[in-house]
Amino acid sequence: MLSIRLARNGAKKRPFYHIVVSENDRIPTGQAIEVLGFVNPIATAGETVRIDAEKAKAWIAKGASPSKTVVELFKKHAIL
Repeated sequence: MLSIRLARNGAKKRPFYHIVVSENDRIPTGQAIEVLGFVNPIATAGETVRIDAEKAKAWIAKGASPSKTVVELFKKHAIL
């Protein structure tokens, strides 16, 4: 089963997340099928969130289920 979730990157105390499509049984930092965007929660200038809405909608149509956090991001950015 596919899921859309956040994969953490970045240094200690400086998080950076990729929004990825991956298998449920893979570890969160494992190989992703596709990267849909990113979230930078501590950015002071520039983009903090970038989501490819078309790709996200296509994966949801294929049966990928977003995590709770990703659902909130999608609602905030009018994707769902």
